[in-house]
Amino acid sequence: MKQEKNKEEKRKTGMARCLKLASEHKGLVIISGILSALAAVCSFIPYLAIYFVIRELILVFPDMPAADMTTILMYGWFALAGIAGNVVLYFCALMCSHLAAFGTLYELKLNFANHITAIPLGYHLTIGSGRMRKIMDENIESIEKFIAHQFPDFVASLVAPLILVIILLAVDWRYGVASLLGIMLAFAIQFSGFNGAAKEKMHRFQSAQEDMNNASVEYVRGMPEIKAFNQTADSFKRLSKSITDYTSFILEYAMGWRNCMPAFTAIIHSIYLLLIPVGILIGRNVTDYRNYSLTFIFYLILVPAISGILNKIMFISESFTQIDGNVERMEEILHIPVLPDYRGGAKEQGMDIVFAHVSFSYEAEADVVVKALDNVSFHARQGEVTAIVGPSGGGKSTIANLISRFWDVTEGNIQIGGVDIREIPLAELMKQVGFVFQDTFLFKQSVLDNIRMGNPDATEEQVIEAAKAAQCHEFIEKLPNGYHTVIGSSGIRLSGGERQRIAIARAIIKDSPIIVLDEATAFSDPENEYLIQKAFEKLIKDKTVVMIAHRLSTIRNADQILVIEQGHLIEQGTHDGLIANGGKYTQMWNSYVESVNWKIHTGKAV
Repeated sequence: MKQEKNKEEKRKTGMARCLKLASEHKGLVIISGILSALAAVCSFIPYLAIYFVIRELILVFPDMPAADMTTILMYGWFALAGIAGNVVLYFCALMCSHLAAFGTLYELKLNFANHITAIPLGYHLTIGSGRMRKIMDENIESIEKFIAHQFPDFVASLVAPLILVIILLAVDWRYGVASLLGIMLAFAIQFSGFNGAAKEKMHRFQSAQEDMNNASVEYVRGMPEIKAFNQTADSFKRLSKSITDYTSFILEYAMGWRNCMPAFTAIIHSIYLLLIPVGILIGRNVTDYRNYSLTFIFYLILVPAISGILNKIMFISESFTQIDGNVERMEEILHIPVLPDYRGGAKEQGMDIVFAHVSFSYEAEADVVVKALDNVSFHARQGEVTAIVGPSGGGKSTIANLISRFWDVTEGNIQIGGVDIREIPLAELMKQVGFVFQDTFLFKQSVLDNIRMGNPDATEEQVIEAAKAAQCHEFIEKLPNGYHTVIGSSGIRLSGGERQRIAIARAIIKDSPIIVLDEATAFSDPENEYLIQKAFEKLIKDKTVVMIAHRLSTIRNADQILVIEQGHLIEQGTHDGLIANGGKYTQMWNSYVESVNWKIHTGKAV
């Protein structure tokens, strides 16, 4: 039953899905719909009141002083009451819908944010930050706007035409039929350019927007390189192509309506012209010209209201197409399966890491024969440093990410303390593993809060001790507000090495039994590299350390070194043992030594 219910929910799209998301605020949504319907009813009262005023005047014409001014004044008050009722009821409807929409938006954003933290990290890399930002900001925000504004308008757009049709046919069916023929003609012309492909076009529109957002984010992030090589936006092929594709689609879409939309607008604003020949035909055979004139005037007063009602319907239909696309995009992310969080009863015995015949391929590479890792097995012992080296793209960072279950392995298993990491609760696994990534991200918060992310309960004194151990206390003290300086504000910018050391301080204060270092000294100069290496002696004591490095001098004293190439573990041993073997590691070491000793002399390079 539960699976069937989930499938049913997945099939819901557009307004049905929006209302499902707002189910926690169902009462407010229902009240909003009722109030909006009553507001639509009130909107017709002024037309009727004006008609009855004219009726009173025509019935006594030409003896105008004989008109019952009390009755005329009463109809005037009815008109004002209708306007006031329409405004007040619609305002109350919007108040209720906004309260429901804001509550839904709050819950939806929280659920979406929690969901994207639980899905494998690989999806973030393949989806792209530009598309993810658009979905979280624009697409989810559009759901709030739909519930807050377009749902009340949708109810009104259902009620108003129904009342209008009843009035048109009830007073004089002949004028009513003429008015409805004008409406049908307008919609026939409008939908002649529709071609039934609105959903497909909206899908293309959403895709074009997302591609442009992704390319724009990449362009901005790559600005230093673009400037360094004197390039322009036109030379950045992906951005240029995405903008061109988006522009071409928008022009094609807009030009597709260049005849239909103006014709539709002209007709709905001119339906009263159809009443004139009908009125002439009817007037040829009437004897009671007073009632004939009253009926004719009534339709001339009421028919102009048709244009406003039909424009609202067209606006609502367009918003339905947009919300379908927005909800579909959001649902694509929400339906990405999260990493299973099992609650195994087994307790880890120690903190050794064991890779047992591990193979892994990324989701985006499912149809590619080459795997990111292929049958990799090794044992990283507690209290030892296991270094991973190899050519770029060989799978080193993939090993680091698999340890913390940023993805699940395709084949084989990874164990910590003899327990498969898939059987360890994710929250517990995150406590056991500390990271220092090659690409360090610092939040726009104080330096203190950035370091304290490793341990939210740490005192300021503990943060300072961790910063000293990471060799970043000295430069932090020189900042305008010391540890309370907000990174990224008032021109505060840190160098790559400084950012890296703050990340190391995070790992130190977290004090996890397993440490994963992905190019932790990548941005440090020789002096700071030595100091950081000294700080690592305290950090890694009695812990399981997995260190990924290109700078081979940093892992020379590692207890074991793994050489990874094209997803395979090709060599394993200590530095001296691998050098003695004369294999891939020896080639890498010789190349590294040559690069360190390489100097430029006058006339030649040595």
